Amino acid sequence: MAIADISGRRRFLAQGNVYLPHIAIIEKIIDETPTVRTFRFNFKDEELREEFTFDPGQFAEVSVFGIGEAPFCISSSPTRSDHLEFTAQQVGRLTNALHRLSVGAEIGFRGPYGNSFPLDFLEGKNLVFVGGGIGLAPLRSLIWNVMDNRDKYKNIDIIYGARSPADLCFKYDLDAWEKDKTVSMAITVDKGDESWTG
Repeated sequence: MAIADISGRRRFLAQGNVYLPHIAIIEKIIDETPTVRTFRFNFKDEELREEFTFDPGQFAEVSVFGIGEAPFCISSSPTRSDHLEFTAQQVGRLTNALHRLSVGAEIGFRGPYGNSFPLDFLEGKNLVFVGGGIGLAPLRSLIWNVMDNRDKYKNIDIIYGARSPADLCFKYDLDAWEKDKTVSMAITVDKGDESWTG
């Protein structure tokens, strides 16, 4: 593994080549909705597991070998560094292939890429997070980063919506945030069902 500093950002290069993916192993698959899954994974390379860093809002190129590669935001938080996660909705050839994988499967990973949320700018401010459906995935990384550094921020409001209760992603996180007395939560759906009490 090589670490390069490109435009002030660390790049973790497989065999020194920006185009070669690192090998990662899927450790857990979480069914968020009927068409959305979160993939928890870690690198095969032990050194990379220890050294890898990213900032909330960055993305990675994830590949299914023999199928292709696509960009996905890193939906886990850098403050919880024992694993990495990305979340994918089943919409095309590559995401269908991802959804057919099981725990123990190998995937390719290149990154992190892109700009991140301006954490320094957000410190000491009231924060409002607004997301819908799978759009909560990049915000989830930032929300957990903020929650794990709670003393740096003022009020936190989270507004999250989906088409139906079945389309709400990250229900385990929503429950945790709702129980946190320092957070104001509002969850809404376009069309409720018999289970919806909101």
